[in-house]
Amino acid sequence: MASRASSETSATVGGDRIPALPGLGTTWYRRGPRYWLRRCWTAFGLLLASALLVFFAVSVYRGFTSEWSATARTVSDWVQVAGACVGVVWGWLRQRRDHRRRLLDPPSPAESLAARRGQRSRAPGRVALGRGLALVLAPVLPMVAAWCVGWFAGHVTVREYPSEVGARRWLEAHPTGS
Repeated sequence: MASRASSETSATVGGDRIPALPGLGTTWYRRGPRYWLRRCWTAFGLLLASALLVFFAVSVYRGFTSEWSATARTVSDWVQVAGACVGVVWGWLRQRRDHRRRLLDPPSPAESLAARRGQRSRAPGRVALGRGLALVLAPVLPMVAAWCVGWFAGHVTVREYPSEVGARRWLEAHPTGS
């Protein structure tokens, strides 16, 4: 009988051992309804994160500029709008370039899992740094949030993730899943 851990990291389909990918499990192999449900759930999560990020950024910015004169606030608001428009496009382009680069050398399933574990272990220290950084960036926080929104949008609108391409190549090189 297979252990729970082994069933979470791979599945057998047609004699091939299909590796589980972070965020997609084994649904990437057939790209059926469960796969698209996971992709939609990821997009919804990033949409929610974007909304919260933008709300936070605008709130901090409003608090920062609340004591300014009406003229200075208006000029600053228009600079923020222009900068946010540039930020969205820049974030989108940056993510697409990174995606294209990662498609040229996609990670294997083991590398994808290791990268996911590495992201989780670095998060706590970044939270404390993020709070201080938000205060320093208050005057430009809406532009930073717009860049993140563009990056998120570029991330969820790709046809397939580099981890999927890497897993497909890994399956071609290891047809028995060894």
